[in-house]
Amino acid sequence: MAENVYKVVEVVGSSTESIADGARNAVAKAAETLRNIEWFEIESIRGHVVDGAVEHFQVTTKIGFRLE
Repeated sequence: MAENVYKVVEVVGSSTESIADGARNAVAKAAETLRNIEWFEIESIRGHVVDGAVEHFQVTTKIGFRLE
């Protein structure tokens, strides 16, 4: 098995629909400029409230990608 080295970046994805969509948005955006993404980890979840209702979810996501 090869020994790999990874770099981790932290991004915040958001969604008006769900926490899962927030994470998907974070990974998708990171994938536009990063190669070799292999995993992600949810660091924290928060949301924005307007007039007593959840307006959108914010998901802090650590994204790991393999260094070449």
